[in-house]
Amino acid sequence: MIDKSLRGDYEGSRHGRQRCFWVMGAALLFILLGAGGHAVAALVQDGNPGRGGETLEIKSLLSRERTTVIDFYSPYCYPCVQMTPLLEKLAAAKPEVLFVRLDINRPAVRGIDWQSPLAQQYRLRSVPYFMIFNPQGQLVAEGTAARRMIQGWLQKTGVKQQTGK
Repeated sequence: MIDKSLRGDYEGSRHGRQRCFWVMGAALLFILLGAGGHAVAALVQDGNPGRGGETLEIKSLLSRERTTVIDFYSPYCYPCVQMTPLLEKLAAAKPEVLFVRLDINRPAVRGIDWQSPLAQQYRLRSVPYFMIFNPQGQLVAEGTAARRMIQGWLQKTGVKQQTGK
């Protein structure tokens, strides 16, 4: 038999523990969301996850609040692979810019897939290939001009010196 006077203490301690779990859960959520309300995510977004090489409309990837850099790459391209950590650091240093990577390779193709529908759609002849759009969705730079802009950002933010390149 349970004494009702003791049950009250048990119920109170149980609610206290539940409250503690809620507070701990809220604190963990606060940490995971980065205290600023932004979900923790990759700094450089994957624009075509699981759909490498397929055609797509770049306009659907653009940010209306920020400049957007589109990076066409292949996992079989050594300069592309080397560029990845630089873009991650640059994305951290320039939160006003959204970086989106597009894999030109179809899943079954080994080597750089120049014949992929995506590479054909944008007439890519070299990778990494960059396109930079302003927040209004207008193309600001592509190809060599875009690469020069990114190199300027790397130097200006000090990212290039940090990597020793």
